[in-house]
Amino acid sequence: MDQFRQVGEVLGSMKALMVLQDDIQINRRQCCLLLHIFTTAFEEIASEIKENLRLEERHTKWKPLEQPMRELHRVFKEGENYIKHCLDVKDFWGKAITLHNSKDCVEFHVHNLLCSFPAVIEAIETAGEISGLDPDEMQKKGVMLRRKYDNEWNDPKLFQLRYGKQYLVPKELCKRLDTVWREDSWLLCEALKEKKSSESAVLTKNEQRLADLLIRKISASETYDWTLFPSSILTGAKDYAVRRRLGVGREIKEIQWLGESFVMHHLFGEAGPSKGEISTLLSLSHPNVLHYFCAFCDEEKNESFLVAELINKSLACHIKENSNPKRRVLFSLLVVVDIMIQIARGLEYLHSQKIYHGDLNPTKILLKPRTIWEGYYYVKVAGYGSSGALDRNSHSFPNQDSTNPLIWYAPEVLTEMEKPEGDSKSKYSEKADVYSFGMICFQLLTGKIPFEEGHLEGDKMSRNIRAGERPLFSFPSPRYLVNFTRRCWQTEPSLRPSFSSICRILRYIKKFLVMNPDNGHPELQSPPVDCCDIEAGFQRKFSASGNSIAVTQTPFHMFAYKLAELDKTRLSTKVGISETASEVETTCKDENLLAEDNSFLPSVRYARSVFTDIPDEKNQMTNKGTALKVRRSPEDQVRPSDVRSICSEIPEKRPLSFKKGTDVKTRKTSGTPKPQDRARSSNPERRNVKVNRRREFVVPMTSSRIVSRGRTRGHVSDSEIR
Repeated sequence: MDQFRQVGEVLGSMKALMVLQDDIQINRRQCCLLLHIFTTAFEEIASEIKENLRLEERHTKWKPLEQPMRELHRVFKEGENYIKHCLDVKDFWGKAITLHNSKDCVEFHVHNLLCSFPAVIEAIETAGEISGLDPDEMQKKGVMLRRKYDNEWNDPKLFQLRYGKQYLVPKELCKRLDTVWREDSWLLCEALKEKKSSESAVLTKNEQRLADLLIRKISASETYDWTLFPSSILTGAKDYAVRRRLGVGREIKEIQWLGESFVMHHLFGEAGPSKGEISTLLSLSHPNVLHYFCAFCDEEKNESFLVAELINKSLACHIKENSNPKRRVLFSLLVVVDIMIQIARGLEYLHSQKIYHGDLNPTKILLKPRTIWEGYYYVKVAGYGSSGALDRNSHSFPNQDSTNPLIWYAPEVLTEMEKPEGDSKSKYSEKADVYSFGMICFQLLTGKIPFEEGHLEGDKMSRNIRAGERPLFSFPSPRYLVNFTRRCWQTEPSLRPSFSSICRILRYIKKFLVMNPDNGHPELQSPPVDCCDIEAGFQRKFSASGNSIAVTQTPFHMFAYKLAELDKTRLSTKVGISETASEVETTCKDENLLAEDNSFLPSVRYARSVFTDIPDEKNQMTNKGTALKVRRSPEDQVRPSDVRSICSEIPEKRPLSFKKGTDVKTRKTSGTPKPQDRARSSNPERRNVKVNRRREFVVPMTSSRIVSRGRTRGHVSDSEIR
C-alpha cells in the first residue's frame, strides 16, 4: 500500500507541473501524453486493486505487489523529471538543439511503463487469488483469471480489443504514440518562425542563422539537400568554448555551447563522413543510441564539425575503475538485465535502419548515471556506422580497456580477417553484432573480460574461437541467463537470435525478476520455462510481426509469452499426473480391488478436483466393473499453484480397508494356504510384496511421488511444486 501511495504522490506532482503546460515551449505534446498515460495506469491499478484485494490484508497478502510497485514508482519518477526538464525555460536554444528530434517520451518512458505494467497486473492477480476468506469467492476469482489466459486471446488484434485498456494500449492511445513527436516538431518550427518574425524578440545574427538551421532540419524531407551550415554558427557563438580533449590522437573535444555541454568531432579534409552519412547520423533518434544533433563545415579550411551529446564514461571504463579482485560483479542482477535491454533496444533500432555496428564492445557502450536512482544507468550505443569513416567518429576516452579486440568478433568475422584482404565485410551484419552482444553479456554477468585467463593468445585465440571455444561462467550466474548468452554466441550465425527476439526475451526475464526478488541468491532463481524456447514458438506463430519494434506491441508480446509459459507448465504437470493416474488404473486392474469395495474413491475424487481447474463433466472418474477409468479433456488445465496448495494436504498413504478374514481376489474366508502361497511365504521379499499389494494399496498421489516422477521425466520441477 505504501508503494501505491508513493506512485500516487508522483502522479500528483506531475499534474501540478502540467498546470503550466502552456509555458512548455519544447515537446509539450509529449509531456501531455506522458501525464495522460500515467494517469490511465494509476486508475487501472486502482480499479484492479479495488476488485481483487482487501484493505485489511495489505500487510500480509499484498506482498507480491511490493517489488512491481517499486519498479513502477521508478518509472513514474523518471517521467516526472522529464516534464521538469521540458518546463525549464532557461537556455531555450540549447534545449532546442538537444530535444528537437527527441522521441524519448515514447521510446523510453512509455516503453518502460508498458514493460513494468504487466508485472503489476499479474502481481495483483496473484494476490487476488489468495485474498479473502470465502472459498466460493476465491474459486470464482480463479475461474475468471484462468479465462483471461485462454489461447483464444493470443492474437494482437483480439488482445487489443479485449485487454487494450487494461494494458494501456487502446487504439486511441496507439495513434497518439505514433504522431505526438511529429506534432512537437511542427510546434517547434512555428515557435522558431515566430521568434524570427517577432519585433519584441531581438535575435542576434547567430541566433537567426541557428533558427534557420533547425527549421530546415526539422522540416527536411527525403529529398533535402544536406548542405552543411557555416562553422561560424558554432565557433562564432558568444558562449562557445573548448573545455578539453577526449582521448588520444583523435580530434574529439568537449565543448560548451548554448548553455549545454556537447562532444564535437573535428574532422579534417577527406577523413570525415560523406554528406549521405552525415544525413543518416542526424536523422537517427532513439534513447539508447548516441545522438548527433547538427553538423557544420568550413570550406576554406576544408574541415567539418559534428556535434553530439556528451557522456563521459564507457562500460569498459566503469568496470575497470570500480572492480577489484574481491568485487568483480558491479551491478545487481536487475540492473544487469536493464543494461542488456537498453543495449539490445539501441541495436534493434539501428538494425531497423539497416545500420550495423561492426565493432561492438564495452568501449562503445556509454553509461550515464540516473540522477534519482543510484545503481541504474542510461545506456547509449556509440561507434556505429556502415563505413570506416563513421566508425572512426566514435567516442574515445582515456584509460580505455586494452584487451585483444579479437575476443569481441564473431567466428565468421575472424575467418574473413584471416584472408589476404585483411578486412571483413561480414562484421557489418546483424548476427555478428549479436555475437559481440553475447560477449558483453558475459562480462556484465561475471565481471570478467572474456578469455582473460590468458590461455588464448594471438593466432591460437582466433583459431580456437572459430573452432567453438567460449569463455567459462566461473561465477555462479543464473542458469537461464547463461543459456541465453550461449544462444547469442553460437558459432553458426543462423542459430543466433535477432535483436527483436533478444528484446522480447530480456523484457520477460526482467518481469520475472521484478515479480520474484532474488533475496541475495540469484543463482537459485529460475523461470518456470526457458524464455528462448518461448521465443522460438512465438516466432513460428507470429513470423510476420517478428521484426517489429513498435512500443505499442510490447504488452501483447509479454502476454503471448505468459500464455506460452502457462501452456508449457500445464502440459508438463498434466503429463506427470496422467502417468500417475494410469499407474493407479493398472494396479487396480491387476488386483480387481474395485469389484465391490469403493472405500478409496473419495480420496481419488479429492485429488481429481485439485488437479483440474474447473470441476465439470469433462473430468469424471467412473467405476465400471473392475477398472478405474480416468477421462480427461484436452482443455483441462492444471496450475502449479493448485499443485502446491494440495500437495501438503494429501495423506502420505490411504490403505484400503477390507473385512476381516477376506481375501482380495476370492472374497472368501481364507483357509489352508495353497502350495503357491506357501512358496511365496518362503521368500520374504515376495511375501512382503504380496502383503503390500493385497493388504495396503496406496494411492500414489503424494507430493513426493509427483516430484520424483517429474524429476526423472522432466515434467515438473521442485520449484514448481514448492
